[in-house]
Amino acid sequence: MHLITDTRAGRDPLGVLRAALAAAQAAGATADLVVQVRVEDGMTDRDAYELTAHVVAECAGYGVTCLVNDRLHIALATGAAGAHVGALDLPVDAARRVLGPAPVLGATARTAPAGRYAVAAGATYLGVGPCYATSTKTGLPDPIGPTGVAAVAGAVGVPVVAIGGVTVGRVPELLAAGAHGVAVVGAIATAADPRRATTDLLTALRRPAGESGGTGVAA
Repeated sequence: MHLITDTRAGRDPLGVLRAALAAAQAAGATADLVVQVRVEDGMTDRDAYELTAHVVAECAGYGVTCLVNDRLHIALATGAAGAHVGALDLPVDAARRVLGPAPVLGATARTAPAGRYAVAAGATYLGVGPCYATSTKTGLPDPIGPTGVAAVAGAVGVPVVAIGGVTVGRVPELLAAGAHGVAVVGAIATAADPRRATTDLLTALRRPAGESGGTGVAA
């Protein structure tokens, strides 16, 4: 599961992060949690750097992978494990050149051709969506649903992480569609009890013995 930080006004990204990390540790599921730092467009590089450095340090204490959305220089400067680029960010091949060959690189894809292109260009996992309607981020295209997730998952050989309007109740159909895991913002960041919300999502993502978990960071 990817937890994406919510840095909009009035949010407490570090408080939510700490609750989620504690929940993952208590569940013995730190290997199934990835944290993505997403900062608002108006945040300065200095503020983004300081926030990300805190998140990277918190994650390191639990052995949890930390990625950075969009701002590749912040990922490199803070020692994050990698980054994720969206449709309007650097092209995947350019992002791979910036990061180098080793770091994790996620890319957003909505269709099978886009997914195949991103993987060929160096993506190690794909973020696919929005799966359902969501108010967390504005300007998004129409939801693609589990059918859209299945189309991308069937076209590539890297983990597919479903994003957009994900709830505990929707996890089973996303996994059935071929998603390796899910990415969430509001499902945890706006929950009355972020720790409980994290536990519930991690439980929903558990698979039968022998199947991999939902980190989505491995090739």
